[in-house]
Amino acid sequence: MAFRRPFRDVIERQLALFESENADLLEEIAAAERAYDRADRDEAEERYGDFLDLVETAGETLTELRDGFASTLSEDAEDSYVDAFNHAALRRWPRLATGLD
Repeated sequence: MAFRRPFRDVIERQLALFESENADLLEEIAAAERAYDRADRDEAEERYGDFLDLVETAGETLTELRDGFASTLSEDAEDSYVDAFNHAALRRWPRLATGLD
C-alpha cells in the first residue's frame, strides 16, 4: 500500500531496535508457545495464560514505541503511521497479534 512507504525506513529501524532490546522476551514467547503446544490437557490452560501474558508484555512495549513516535506526527500522518507500524509488526511477529493495540 502506498501510504506505508513514507514510514518504511523508520518502522524497520524501530522494529529492529525492539527485536534487539527484547530478544529475551521474544524467545520467552516462543518457549511459552512450545510449552503450551506440548502441555497435557490439565496444564494447557495455564500454559496458554503464560503465553498470553508474555504476548501482552511485548504488545505493550511495541505500542509504547509506536505511540511515542506517532505523537510527533500530524493527525493524518499519525493514522497512516499507526496502520503501517501495526501491519509491519504483525507481519514480522504474527504471534503478537493479540498483544498489539
